[in-house]
Amino acid sequence: MSGNSSQNSAPTGAQGEGLSAGKKPLGPVQSPDRIKVIDVLRGAALLGILVINIDFFALPSVVLFNPTVAGGFTGLELLAWKFSTVFFLEKMMALFSMLFGAGLILMYDRAVKAGRKLGGIYYRRMLWLALIGAAHAYLLWFGDILFSYAIAGLVIFLFRKRSARTLIIVGCFVLIFGALLKTGAGFATGLLKSQAEGVEKILSAGGAITPDQQGILDAWHQTSEYFYPEPETLAEEIAAYRGSYAEAFAFRLPMTIMMQTQALVFMVLWRVLGLMLIGMGLLKMNFLSGERSRKFYVVWIIVGYGLGLPLCIWGMTSLIDHQFDIIRHLTVDSHFNYMGSVLMAVGNIGIIVLVYQAGGLKRLTERLAAVGQMALTNYLLHSIIATTIFYGYGLGLFGQVGRFSLWGFTLGIWVLQIWLSPIWLRHFRFGPAEWLWRSLTYWKIQPMRLPGPN
Repeated sequence: MSGNSSQNSAPTGAQGEGLSAGKKPLGPVQSPDRIKVIDVLRGAALLGILVINIDFFALPSVVLFNPTVAGGFTGLELLAWKFSTVFFLEKMMALFSMLFGAGLILMYDRAVKAGRKLGGIYYRRMLWLALIGAAHAYLLWFGDILFSYAIAGLVIFLFRKRSARTLIIVGCFVLIFGALLKTGAGFATGLLKSQAEGVEKILSAGGAITPDQQGILDAWHQTSEYFYPEPETLAEEIAAYRGSYAEAFAFRLPMTIMMQTQALVFMVLWRVLGLMLIGMGLLKMNFLSGERSRKFYVVWIIVGYGLGLPLCIWGMTSLIDHQFDIIRHLTVDSHFNYMGSVLMAVGNIGIIVLVYQAGGLKRLTERLAAVGQMALTNYLLHSIIATTIFYGYGLGLFGQVGRFSLWGFTLGIWVLQIWLSPIWLRHFRFGPAEWLWRSLTYWKIQPMRLPGPN
């Protein structure tokens, strides 16, 4: 592949299916065939995702929309929120989603070179990922993203042969469609509020209301209570997660169902789908594989941060100025970060690739590559460690730790995974979760342990 072309430098798999004369069995990619810089990017993205997820392991879920209700919002706590929001919120997930899409093109390229069809293996891979994600969500943590990735992954396979330009354009339109859905949800919420206020005026004047009007009032009260919870509501969630596993499971269940149905359809799916398509395009133009020139990456760092950073800062400031009003959040304020995060993710790719190309921070990039190679294991390990720390069947710290202090837990998990992942991969081919996923995908128990020295 040429490092200087864009449209004509797609991996072999982008050119057609089943073109190779000789057929080789498909199996998990081996270490010598991996693109190391992609593993580095994946490792950095995974660790960055924890910066945001740690809040939802440790604090009531409403902090996503209204961070003032828990975790502290003054002094160092406010500074921690601002820093995380500007530099991590949706940026690392955007990068991780792009890399997920790129993974399909890499698989397809290998299938073409082997003269094999990919469809059956790939769809089986996604269906098993959906089951792993569902188990993760219901048994450990409602914020699982694997289920959504699997659903989006089923769709992107249809676009595997498209050009880089087409993939990026379609991905951008899908992202815009997702933003419009969120805006529509904001207008619907505003209409519900207006109707409820009308009903309340009737009641305050001593008038009678119809069952439909009562339903409107109840719906608004339920919506308002989630976004602007009373102390008793917060205390109920905190008590549930500080309680037994059964209590946490019962409290988590309706939230998990909502995340994998309503939130998936109206919010999550379109963003991850658009980002995956963009990632497929970026790999085909050799952007993610680190094969472009230094000048090319410098330009995109400037573009990504020059446009994306001001948008994200503006959005953060606007959220504070409007006191996290949910209607304003959905219709206007969240969109600055929604789009700016994609640009900053591109800038982050440029920074990491340049560091890797220059051979800088070599020990760190080698360790990040190991974290990325075990991304599924490390992602699930985030949930295992964090729920053990914050839930009642562990240390029971849910709702007790401020945002600034949560950085200590985040850094601790980073250090653990950066230290442990390379050690594991000295002895084994895959992380435990990767081994299970690949064995299920290929209907064959994969060899786990690496051969010892002769």
